[in-house]
Amino acid sequence: MRRLPFRRLVSLATLAVIGAATMGTTAACGDDDSAGGGDSGPVTLRLGYFPNITHAPAVVGVEKGIFAEKLGSDVKLDPKTFNAGPAAIEAIFSGALDATYIGPNPTVNAFSKSKGEAVRVISGAASGGVALVVKPEITSVEQLRGKKIATPQLGNTQDVAIRYWLKEKGLKTTKEGGGDVKIVPQENAQTVETFSSGTIDGAWVPEPFVSRLVNAGGKVLVDERDLWPDKKFVITNLIVSTKFLKAHPETVKKLVEAQVAANDFVNAKPDEAQQAISDHIGKITGKPLDLKLIKQAWPTLLFTNDPIASSLKTGLDHAVAVQLTQPVDLDGLYDLKYLNEVLRTQGQAEVTQP
Repeated sequence: MRRLPFRRLVSLATLAVIGAATMGTTAACGDDDSAGGGDSGPVTLRLGYFPNITHAPAVVGVEKGIFAEKLGSDVKLDPKTFNAGPAAIEAIFSGALDATYIGPNPTVNAFSKSKGEAVRVISGAASGGVALVVKPEITSVEQLRGKKIATPQLGNTQDVAIRYWLKEKGLKTTKEGGGDVKIVPQENAQTVETFSSGTIDGAWVPEPFVSRLVNAGGKVLVDERDLWPDKKFVITNLIVSTKFLKAHPETVKKLVEAQVAANDFVNAKPDEAQQAISDHIGKITGKPLDLKLIKQAWPTLLFTNDPIASSLKTGLDHAVAVQLTQPVDLDGLYDLKYLNEVLRTQGQAEVTQP
C-alpha cells in the first residue's frame, strides 16, 4: 500500500478524534490515487443497502446484475446489507464500506459528525412510502392524546416526522416517552406484533410495515406524502465516502450510471422489479417477502434519481425544532456532478445542485 500524504493523515486523525472514524480507516480503504485524478487498476466497491422496498433500486440493481454490468470487469462489486442507518454509517467511518443507500437523517448525522468531511450525496433513490397507521377507532389527531405510537428509532427520520407533526398540531412529546402522545421507539419487526396485541395504538413507519399494519387491522391516518410539496420527500438516497470519491472518481461515475439504470428498470418493469425484490430478500433472510405485500406498498413510492435536497434540509429543521439535534451547515453535502452528466447523456432533465 502506498504511503498516504501527510495532509491525508492529519485529516483522518481529525476524524478519529471526533469519533467519526476508527483506526481501521487508513488500512481498509485501499490505494488513494486521487492525485492522478482517476482510477488505476482493479477496484473493489463495497456497496451497502437495506433489504427492503424503500431500497428497491439497490435490491433490484444487485439481484438483476445491473450494478455488475455498469461497473464493468475492472470493478469488483462487494454488496453488504444493513438493517439500520447507524450501522451503515459506522461502516463508512471505519473504512469497511465505500458507498451506501441510506435515509436522510443518518446522512445528516454522518456529515455533521465528520464536520462535513466523510460523505457526499451523489444521487437520490426513492421518495415516499411512509405513513401513520392507527387503530380504526382513532379518526383524528386529537384522539391520539394519551395514546402510544411506535417509531423505528429515537431521532430517526420517522421519529422526527411524527414529533414535528404532533408539535404542529399542539401536542407535546418527550424523548423519554412522555407528553401528550407517548412515542415508543422499537424495531420495525416488533411493530406488527405490538400493534396486534394492543401494546401500541399505532406507528409512523416506512413500507412494507405500513402495509403490514393495515393488513393487521390498522388504517392510515396520515400519509406523509400529503405533508410535502408535490408529495415528494427523500426516503432513500445514495451516499459515497469522500475518500473513495476522491480516489476512484470513474468508479463513482459508473456507480451513478448503475443507480440510474436500476431506477429505469424499476420504473419500466415494475412487475419484474417486484419479483426481484421478493427473491433477493428471500436469499438474504431465508424467507421471500410476500409479493402481494410488495404490490400493495408499491403505489406509495416514487423511485427517483433526484435526492430532493430541499426535503432533507426541511427534515433537519424539523429535528432541530423538536430538540433532537443541533443546527447543521449542509454546504458541500451534495455532489451531483456525475448524476447530471449521466442524465444529460441520456437526455433526461438534470437535477439542481443545492
